[in-house]
This record gives sequence, C-alpha cells and structure tokens, in this order.
Amino acid sequence: MAAASYDITAAESPAYAPFFGYAGCAAAQIFTVFGAAYGTAKSAVGICSMGVMRPELIMKSVIPVIMAGIIGIYGLVVAMVLKGKVKASSAGYTLEKGFAHMAAGLTCGLCGLGAGYAIGIVGDAGVRGTAQQPRLFVGMILILIFSEVLGLYGMIVALILSS
Repeated sequence: MAAASYDITAAESPAYAPFFGYAGCAAAQIFTVFGAAYGTAKSAVGICSMGVMRPELIMKSVIPVIMAGIIGIYGLVVAMVLKGKVKASSAGYTLEKGFAHMAAGLTCGLCGLGAGYAIGIVGDAGVRGTAQQPRLFVGMILILIFSEVLGLYGMIVALILSS
C-alpha cells in the first residue's frame, strides 16, 4: 500500500486565501465609515439644536463633525495598506496572511465604529452643554480627543497586524 503524499505549501495557499485579505480591506473601510457617519449625524443634531439658541457658536461647534470624519480616514489608510499586500494565492499568499489581514481590517474597523459612536454622543451633549455654559468647551474637546484616539489605536494595531 502506497503512502499518501500531502503538499503542505499548496494546502496553506488555497485559491480562496485572498478573500480573507479583501474582507479585511472591506471591514476596515465599512466599519470606520459607519462610525464616522454616526458621529457626524449625532453631532450635527446637537449643533442644529444649539444653533437655535446660540447661532454664533455654530462654527466653533463643528469640531466633533471634523473629528468624526477623521475616523473614516483611518479606515481608508488601513484598507489601502491591506490592498497593497493582498496577492494571488499562486504568488504565495497564504491563509495565515489572509487571516492576519482580516484581523487587521476588523480591528481598525470596529475600533473606528466605537470611536465614531463615542464622538457622536460626546459631540451632541457637548455642543448643547457649551451653548448653556461656555466653560464646558475645553472639557468637551478633551473628551473628544480621548474618543478619537480609540480609533487611532485601532489603526496602529491594524498596521502592526498587517506587516
């Protein structure tokens, strides 16, 4: 009876391996944009409500919207980095690389989703509060920075995972 042979390199590079890498690209972009959209929409509602009472503060209160938009840029950066690293399985792209790239995309995307959610809630409450008590502005900015950095942490970890 002949012994069965098993090609481990062929098994580690199946034709579907790049799917996981591209899924990571998509996850990074989709989830961060969902977070940015939520943060923008929620903050904009607060800005509109605040603008009725204090229209002179509208331009000062756009900061949460800008910070929410930056979250989407984190996803774009990670998606482009991952896209540049995904190759055909015949070019040596393994399941290990595919899973690492998918993990990188999910890390960036879900961290961006959480950061966008936090920015939206803080931005909404912060601009409404600032309209009533202007001394709250600095506190709102600090909390927004700490919310934004959650997305930045996700991008950093994603870039480390992708290398």
